[in-house]
Amino acid sequence: MSAKIIPFRCGVLLVALLLAAAGCTPAGPRALLKGKKYLDQGDNAAAVAQFKTAAELLVTNAAAWNYLGVARQRAGQPEAVNAYKRALEVDRDLLEARLNLGMLYLEQNQAELAKTEFTAYTLRRPNDAAGWLKLGAAQLKLGEIIPAERSFSSVLTLKTSEAEAYNGLGLARIQRGNARDAAQFFAAAVKSRSDYAPAVLNLAAVDQQYLHDNKAALENYRAYLVLTPRPANWDEVKAIADSLEQTLATVVPPPTPAVKPISVTAAAVVEPKPQPKPVPSPTPHPTPTPTPPKPVVAEAPPPQPISTPPPMVVQVAPDPQIVSLPASTMLPKPTTPPAVEPKPVPPPSPTYFASGITPLPGTVIETPPKPAFVEPKPAPVVIIPPAPVNFPRYNYLSPARPAVGDRRVANVAFTQARRAEQDEKWGVALQGYQKASSLDPSWFEAQYNAGVIAAFRLRSYPIALASYETALAIQPGSVDARYNFALALKAAGYAADATDELKKILADHPAETRAHLALANLCAQALHDPAQARLHYQKVLELGPADPQTAADIRFWLAANPG
Repeated sequence: MSAKIIPFRCGVLLVALLLAAAGCTPAGPRALLKGKKYLDQGDNAAAVAQFKTAAELLVTNAAAWNYLGVARQRAGQPEAVNAYKRALEVDRDLLEARLNLGMLYLEQNQAELAKTEFTAYTLRRPNDAAGWLKLGAAQLKLGEIIPAERSFSSVLTLKTSEAEAYNGLGLARIQRGNARDAAQFFAAAVKSRSDYAPAVLNLAAVDQQYLHDNKAALENYRAYLVLTPRPANWDEVKAIADSLEQTLATVVPPPTPAVKPISVTAAAVVEPKPQPKPVPSPTPHPTPTPTPPKPVVAEAPPPQPISTPPPMVVQVAPDPQIVSLPASTMLPKPTTPPAVEPKPVPPPSPTYFASGITPLPGTVIETPPKPAFVEPKPAPVVIIPPAPVNFPRYNYLSPARPAVGDRRVANVAFTQARRAEQDEKWGVALQGYQKASSLDPSWFEAQYNAGVIAAFRLRSYPIALASYETALAIQPGSVDARYNFALALKAAGYAADATDELKKILADHPAETRAHLALANLCAQALHDPAQARLHYQKVLELGPADPQTAADIRFWLAANPG
């Protein structure tokens, strides 16, 4: 987003007030004019000097202080913060200064302070996509994934900056651990704007690093390399693409001349003038399959300060846009799990037992090419969709109903296991429940508790799945056992089998809210079946989830994924 000059509002009154404040001396307005001229020419140091003079002469003029903040920020001077704060002290309604201050905080990695300014800006200007893009970037940097997705979705509702918003949603899905959805969002960003370099590079990186589809990654790396203007990290990406091509050549025979793969070729373009030399990127480690670059954060074109107009009597042509200098950062690998996730059901207690038994992102600024005599068309981008997922299937043990054992002796081991569980000694608790279930294989609570501890405390899924199967052989109608069995199957990677178990619950208990919620999550996140996910999410809302936040998250998903 290029910074904009705010048009004059009440010109005559403003002139009268200005002349009165300046004692009929044009020194202040003249300094503003000179500062604006230097700012347009890129002479930030000279602009700072002129705007400083203007601010000293026009102490109560918020526009002068905001301009001083703009010049200082572009000159890399930390005092820009004080200038923006002074502008807001003079005029709390000067939202341009608030947006500028937020962008400066974000540039300084003070994401919490940036979020505060962007939130205030979007409350006053909810129809400005720039504020939502910046707010989403700050939230993403703070790890607030769901709020960030809401902010980026707000941009899409305004029908502006679609590429940047889709790219932000893709970055959010990576942090949620959902690389396949991230790839779809990056592809949507490229479809919206075919020359949007960050999304093309992010799509290539996701293909290689997360989806392990080297062929698609290579095609998208090639698409990135032919974009204009030439990206700053072109050499690094070229090395990755060359190495990846060599790796694929050792596995797949080269195509015959008669059958050529789809490729991207650069049309005749006018090479832009050389850009300022960027900071060298680290050389990728030489391995058989190169490590792709981390996803690039590029929500809106750059966080550049917005300038307000100097109040003065001048008749000049409309002011040109102000473009800030580029900067870039990289995003760390994702760690955040999916947002809406049902919790495991706690184990039941026996009737005689008293108590009851789951980078920032900074910004990548695309420096636009300088005007040329011929405006080249962006090179075509070939987007290779991710390969379909084949889910592994669970090998059911299908045990028979076990025989009755010595419940009295088994109770000693069960009691010891219960005490260990209360002390959070999970390994000892599991051993105790397993011993109790071996002494009396027909004891449902012992089998069930062993499954809960193994699955949701120790992540030992083979033990958990076997224990749940035995518990279900004892009590086939236990909704809790089958529900937790489904959650363990999902955690172990058996999404299709987890779906089958949840459908068994709903066949007998169609109003079981947690089963609808778990099944909706599976369809939305793992099975990529948004139609079925929508049906079950709507059923959850109809039945009324106990958690208001869950209902809010579901409504957000439904709004972002219309049927």
